[in-house]
Amino acid sequence: MSGRLRNKTALVTGSTSNIGQAIAEAFAAEGAHVIVSGRNRERGARVVEGIRASGGRADFLVADLDGSAEASQDLAARARETLGGRIDILVNNAGIYPAPATTATDEKTFDEVYGVNVKAPFFLTAAVVPGMTQAGGGAIINLGSWITRMAVPVAALYSSTKGAMETLTRAWAAEFGPLGVRVNAVSPGVIAPPAPEGGEPHPGEVMMKGTPAGGMGTPDAIAHAAVWLASDEAAFVHGTVVDVDGGRTSVAVIAA
Repeated sequence: MSGRLRNKTALVTGSTSNIGQAIAEAFAAEGAHVIVSGRNRERGARVVEGIRASGGRADFLVADLDGSAEASQDLAARARETLGGRIDILVNNAGIYPAPATTATDEKTFDEVYGVNVKAPFFLTAAVVPGMTQAGGGAIINLGSWITRMAVPVAALYSSTKGAMETLTRAWAAEFGPLGVRVNAVSPGVIAPPAPEGGEPHPGEVMMKGTPAGGMGTPDAIAHAAVWLASDEAAFVHGTVVDVDGGRTSVAVIAA
C-alpha cells in the first residue's frame, strides 16, 4: 500500500463483516486510524485484531444505528473522542436488507429499513460534518446500490432507501462542498459473500451472466473505490456515484 490515508482518521459504519470490513481494512492498510463499528462485539473485536496484527490502527465501538438521532450522535461523539478529536472520513455503510414484496411489507418493517438505511446515516452525517468543517475539511462516502437503477422484483423497499442515499450524496455535495467536505458514493453491484456457502453456485452469479465482468465482485473491489474517494487523488470529485458493478448497469447484458 502507498499510505494514501496516512495521518487520517475514519469512521466506517457496519464494518464488522463483508463490504464494511473490507473498507475498514483497506483504510487501515493505507495508514488511517479506523473506527470499526457495528452491533456485534465479537465480530468487531476480530476485525480490529486482524487490522492491528497487520500493523494498522483500529478501535471498535459498538453501535446500534436504529435511525434515532441520539444513536447517531452518540456514535459520532464516541468516535471523535477515540480518534483524538476529529473524524476526517465517514463511510455510511451500515444497512439492512429485508426484501418483502410491496404488498407484504408492514409498517414496522418499512420504518425499520428506512431508519437504519436512511435516517441513521442522515443524522450521523449531520453530527460529523461540523467537526470536519472546523478541522478544515473531510470526506464522506455513502453506499448506494446497483438496484436503484436496475430494478429487481421484491426489492422496492431496500432499493428506494439506496436511491435516497444516492440523492443525498448529490444534495450533501452541494451543501457541504463549499465548506470543504467532499461527498461521494460507491454503488456496488452483485458482491460475493465473504465465504463459500456450500457447493452450489451463488444465485448472484445468474445476475452477472453476460456482463463485461462475467461474474460477481468481491468486497475488496468496493474497498479500493472507497480508498480512492477518501484520498487526495479524488480531491476534485464531488457528488459522484461510482458504479463498481462489473458493468451491470452501464452495458447491455447479453444472456448466454
